[in-house]
Amino acid sequence: MLSKNKIKQILSLARKKERDETLLFVAEGNKTVTDLLPLFRCQTLVVTEKFRETLPGFQAEEIIIATKEEIKKASQLNTPQSALAVFYQQEYTLDVTSLKDKLSIMLDTIQDPGNLGTIIRIADWFGIEEVICSSETVDVYNPKTIQATMGAVGRVRVHYCDLCNLLDEIPGVPLFGTFLQGKNIFCDYLPPNGILLMGNEGNGISPQLESRVTEKLFIPNFPIGRKTSESLNVAVATAIACSEFRRRV
Repeated sequence: MLSKNKIKQILSLARKKERDETLLFVAEGNKTVTDLLPLFRCQTLVVTEKFRETLPGFQAEEIIIATKEEIKKASQLNTPQSALAVFYQQEYTLDVTSLKDKLSIMLDTIQDPGNLGTIIRIADWFGIEEVICSSETVDVYNPKTIQATMGAVGRVRVHYCDLCNLLDEIPGVPLFGTFLQGKNIFCDYLPPNGILLMGNEGNGISPQLESRVTEKLFIPNFPIGRKTSESLNVAVATAIACSEFRRRV
């Protein structure tokens, strides 16, 4: 049975302050919970009796069998499923020297949790291990971000830091950014290694980071010159750019 106190604790993790203090986060949905169980230490697993039977061997400090109605009371989803879990957060150490030998993604003040989650999922698809976020980027453990990653958050290392200071530590590593004025991404040579910088949903890449970009890339619309929206969604643009980098390998 899911107690009122446990429901209150789970719901409190929708707030960043609570997540920061407890170093916990919530994941919801049958697939997401199943994918994350082998990858994160689980404090509390809440499942229906029927769904528990479908899970392979797993470990959790506390397992609560609940009805869907009880799970709904602790859920942030409009349509809760049969599983909900509270996991311990993971902290990663960024090996700065390794960035010159692979493709990584850098995010400048991404605000929408769905966009961040989708970008993490894109990174996972294209084999990109590091996503480096500015301190102002939305929390990776926001429930909406976790939901949007569809389990990819367990396979991609997400870091937060001062991006300018980080770039000062790795001189010579190519930094690519997407702009409305730049070289056509479909025509320009793209190396297998470097950092792909993506900017804020409304303001794009900040001036202090733009000045550090070594190669400005442009994703053209088709036919070129046809009037359309001013820009692509940042997650969509990230997917196109990652596809182009990987296509050249």
